[in-house]
Formats: sequence, C-alpha cells, structure tokens
Amino acid sequence: QRLKAAVHYTVGCLCQEVEEDKDVQFSKQSIAAISEITFRQCEIFAKDLEMFARHAKRSTVTTEDVKLLARRSNSLLKYITQKSEELASSNMEQKEKKKKKTSAAKGERTPGEQEAAVTENEDSNMA
Repeated sequence: QRLKAAVHYTVGCLCQEVEEDKDVQFSKQSIAAISEITFRQCEIFAKDLEMFARHAKRSTVTTEDVKLLARRSNSLLKYITQKSEELASSNMEQKEKKKKKTSAAKGERTPGEQEAAVTENEDSNMA
C-alpha cells in the first residue's frame, strides 16, 4: 500500500509539472488512472525481470535483464546502456582506488610505481 501511495504521489507531482509547462489540467480521476496503470506496469516489469533472471538460472536481476526488458524502446535501451556503462567505469575506478590504498598501506608499489623504479635502476646502472 505504501508503494502504491508513493507511485500515486510521484505521478501527481509529475502531472503538476506538466500542468505548469504545458498549461493543461489533470483531473484527480486521470491522475488516479495514470497512477494505477503505472503501478500495474511496474508489477509486470518486475515479474518479467524475475523470469529473465530465472531463465538464465540466476537469482539476481542484472543490467542485461533490464536491457532485455527495454529492447522495444530504442531511446530507453540507449539510455540504460549508457548509464550501465557509466556505472561500470565508475565501479572500476573505485576498485582501482581501493587497490592503491591497500597496497600503499602495506608498503607495496603499484604497477606504475614498480615500472618507474625499474627504469630508475636501469638508468643508474648505465651511468
């Protein structure tokens, strides 16, 4: 019930924004109908995502499942793919930072630092 109320509230807020931008009015009944349709569609999406994961013999829904769900809307699929790639690169950067911090705390050198040290040693040996 709380989730349904949250969807209704959000749809109401979005309708207010559209009213201001487009100079149109939404009746309470139309807002309620949009909210109900949105909630039902979200339930369908959730079931589909669960089935996609189960079909792949997984218990976790992945971004690939979401992309499969959005496949009929090119613009939505493009947006989801873009956001997915941004999140993946952000996660990789965070992992690299953690590795650097833990190796620095242990007194280890990062691969770049090791390479610089080897080059320094080779330079000093040549002199």
